[in-house]
Amino acid sequence: MSEPVDCWIYKSPRKDEMYLYLPAEEDFDPVPADLLSAFGRPQFVMQLTLSPERPLAREEVIAVIRNLREQGFHLQMPPKLEPTLYHGNEDGA
Repeated sequence: MSEPVDCWIYKSPRKDEMYLYLPAEEDFDPVPADLLSAFGRPQFVMQLTLSPERPLAREEVIAVIRNLREQGFHLQMPPKLEPTLYHGNEDGA
């Protein structure tokens, strides 16, 4: 199993529910310039220690840890919302 990894999480001011995870506080150097430009000025949210035993709400913690180690960042995209259409009563009427 992977060892715990500290990370700092920033939210995008331009896109709701888009987050950037970094393995070092305020270290945006590994993030591609065009991604950072589209993301907007990152706003600090929290610092966490990630471990395989502690799941995240919307991301696979193992993938986040791998991206932090291999890329130097992890981008969490907003969830895809699929509206449920109301078609009347359950009996089809």
